[in-house]
Amino acid sequence: MNTYDFVIDNASFLITCDSKNSVFKNYSIGINGKTIAAIAPSGEINGTRRYDAQGKIVAPGLINTHTHLAMTLLRGWAEGVNLQGFLERVWAAEGAIMDGATAKLGTTLGALEALLGGTTTALDMYLFPESTHRGAVEVGLRHIGGPIFFDFPGLDGMQWNERIDFAKKWPTILTEIGGPAVPSYLMPHATYTCSPEHLAEIAEIARETESSIHIHASENENENKEVQEKYGKTPTQILDISGVLGRHTVYGHGVHLTEGDISTLVSRSGAVAHCPGSNLKLASGIADITTYRDRGVKVGLGTDGCSSSNDLDMWSVMRLAAHLISHTEGPERVSASEIFRMATIEGARALGIDESTGSLEVGKSADIIAIDTNAPHLIPIHNLFAQLIFAAGRNDVCDVWVDGEQVIENRRSTRIDFSVLRRDVEERMNALTSLKK
Repeated sequence: MNTYDFVIDNASFLITCDSKNSVFKNYSIGINGKTIAAIAPSGEINGTRRYDAQGKIVAPGLINTHTHLAMTLLRGWAEGVNLQGFLERVWAAEGAIMDGATAKLGTTLGALEALLGGTTTALDMYLFPESTHRGAVEVGLRHIGGPIFFDFPGLDGMQWNERIDFAKKWPTILTEIGGPAVPSYLMPHATYTCSPEHLAEIAEIARETESSIHIHASENENENKEVQEKYGKTPTQILDISGVLGRHTVYGHGVHLTEGDISTLVSRSGAVAHCPGSNLKLASGIADITTYRDRGVKVGLGTDGCSSSNDLDMWSVMRLAAHLISHTEGPERVSASEIFRMATIEGARALGIDESTGSLEVGKSADIIAIDTNAPHLIPIHNLFAQLIFAAGRNDVCDVWVDGEQVIENRRSTRIDFSVLRRDVEERMNALTSLKK
């Protein structure tokens, strides 16, 4: 009998999200270092250390394909507004408080919230990316950040040439910071804040640095109208012409895509981060993700930032995504297991990291969550995936591992003291009291 560094033993249910969507009962996972080394029936493998998963559902960590973690500091700040009103309010608040240290603080808070809810990987767009990456890595999140681009200086005060120089250094910075392995991403904000000429320059830097690209695109109708009036093209057409879609590209939102846009995105192997909660709250619309998926667009799920969606709860995102499809197209249009895959392996595929995470398979990173079923709302279990999507919630996640390290133990961080983090956040938020909401 083989012995491994660590064994998650005797899981009542083990959800793999592999190509067969295999689910096992009374199974164990053997982990060596950061990697899954074995998956076998309970009793067939030993571990130097052991976690008893009896009564638990063990599954891949969730993948948030679009968020702004530092904006946890602005939770509830911009209410009762659409996207344009939201940006006006939030940018004013950010101008009052945001710097590298504050962005790191907000990201640490957001990363902790994400991990506590079972999210192990997040694609995170924000200013001060070096600071935000350090904040997320400190808590143990697999954090995919990257240089952000605007035509104008922005809150960080960086000029365009400084942004380009920083972007060229980004892969080296990632290596220096360390933490869970992540790909390099460049993050132009949107086609209404980055000119086609600048987007073409970003695409060239992405090629040079072998980086992927993440951008807001077609989030609401006003955005499409503004871009078309200015350039005579849709955001997708601009991104294609500029060469951005020549890289692995992930759209944040992608709510209002034309038939031509969808065809272009498919031909360029693009992906969409579907954020149903934020899209509804800001009255941006409902993305037709079933059509996107049917046509071949890779689709993952995202929370967006806490200033627009108010939390980083991927369980509520999964539930809302399922309910929207059921309401608009019928309950048979998508299964609960498909929704769960969108939050795991399909999210990983959207981000281009499915070879290393997103499912529980031998050779992949040990990004794993355990869900405690010892609760009235989680018994009996007649349909496992329906139970997860429509009954379970983030507070049912009890333990979380990233790269084989337990970063959440019995619903508490193993990395940081939350009481200290809370004190630091409350002290920094005093700076907002002078602003009129």
